[in-house]
Amino acid sequence: MLSIFDQGPPIPCPAPFNLAAHVLRRANECSDKTALSVLRTDDADDWAYRELQAAILGTGTGLLQAGLNPGDIALMRLGNTVDFPIAYLGAIAVGIVPVPTSSQLTAPETARMISDLSPAAILRDPAVACAPHPFQIGLAELTAMRDLPSADYDLGDPERLAYVVYTSGTSGKPRAVAHVHRAIWARQMMVDGWYGLRDTDRLCHAGAFNWTYTLGTGLMDPWTIGATALIPEPGTDITSLPDLLRQHRATIFAAAPGVFRKMLSDADRINLPDLRHGLCAGEKLSRHLHEHWHSATKTELYEAYGMSECSTFISSSPTHPARGDALGQPQPGRRVAILGPDGPVSQGQEGTIAIHRSDPGLMLTYLNAPQEVDERMQGDWFLTGDQGAMAEDGQVTYLGRDDDMMNAGGYRVSPVEVESVLSRCPGITQVGAAAVEVKEDTFVIAAFYSGPEKLDDADLRAYVQANLARYKQPRAFVHLPALPTGGNGKLLRRALPAYFKASTE
Repeated sequence: MLSIFDQGPPIPCPAPFNLAAHVLRRANECSDKTALSVLRTDDADDWAYRELQAAILGTGTGLLQAGLNPGDIALMRLGNTVDFPIAYLGAIAVGIVPVPTSSQLTAPETARMISDLSPAAILRDPAVACAPHPFQIGLAELTAMRDLPSADYDLGDPERLAYVVYTSGTSGKPRAVAHVHRAIWARQMMVDGWYGLRDTDRLCHAGAFNWTYTLGTGLMDPWTIGATALIPEPGTDITSLPDLLRQHRATIFAAAPGVFRKMLSDADRINLPDLRHGLCAGEKLSRHLHEHWHSATKTELYEAYGMSECSTFISSSPTHPARGDALGQPQPGRRVAILGPDGPVSQGQEGTIAIHRSDPGLMLTYLNAPQEVDERMQGDWFLTGDQGAMAEDGQVTYLGRDDDMMNAGGYRVSPVEVESVLSRCPGITQVGAAAVEVKEDTFVIAAFYSGPEKLDDADLRAYVQANLARYKQPRAFVHLPALPTGGNGKLLRRALPAYFKASTE
């Protein structure tokens, strides 16, 4: 049997359609129910569904009155606050295309995005770094828009552009991933295929408002079914999360593996009486961490695999738990295959994880780089670049990347992008970047460089802080007489972690 999972297509997305309208489809019937609680140690800032919907649709009105039009691109340079999802959904509600970005990005990084996208406007918190742009809508203006009359939803073809997210490409240049309105329709497959989510749930996500993982899993998906989203206020210490989960009676908790790891660092037992289970994504969950969480909380942890181009589509869930070291299985309605050079491989054999081009959650294209989409297609299959093996029951085991993409703290980062920045640093002749394990299950980005002499680590840190977002910055620097290369002179990135280990012994 071949490694193909196909149990039939999902229900087609209806038309006309609007992503934000789908997210808020239960807002009227859940009018007085709490949609969002921003959690603090002593209380919470609560938003009822009617307040949330009014703020979003008022923002939509304000953006149109400011001169933006449906189809315009708006780059989002906002911080980790509730302003972010309100502006994001407000734009989508009226057909404007938001581009959510991390507030950690530097001005030079945003300059490249502005050149790439030619946005009509920047939605801007003045405290967040951004390159110059002639039309910036400030945070105070955005906040005032919430009190305006509600806009009508811009309904239309579900295949039209809805939002854009950036991902690090294997070329080293971040790519603008274009998603259409039907992307939210596809996320329904996660409700049972990963979350086990109910409208009575109180789902807490530990991530920032401006992280796409939080936007989807932590906010939009709970709102779509009328559940309550819980988000810790910015700056919350991870060690205080157990208390917050208890105090606010969270029933589901979502985070990247690093958060679970820190919560467990000094605890053999965490009492969470209302918690049904946890959700984990962003990087591979180790068996050790999984077992530690289960032992400490007596609850299960369900893992998901996905990417910026298609969100999550393989996962474990309460109804279909993972077996052994497997990630889980493709969600109902997904078409997934494990491919070799000649097509799907036999069950149990290693190949590249791929998703069918018909998946409603698959991106439309890479803006300004459609040829890269063609390069990642093998017939009707989109190649993820990750290796896996599929068992007879559809369970997929993750076997690592077929390139050198790094993953530290839940963020996928191209080593080429980090190397490109450091190669311009005076005193560096050659540079390579790799994720290294600093302790069990904890990885950071390290930079390995050659040059006339060892450079001061503080100077190197200052250089990357000025030119790279925090999650892309190397945390360690290793000077080598020469970097390892192959017979053709190309850098052997996979050999670099051994040099880090040697430097610390």
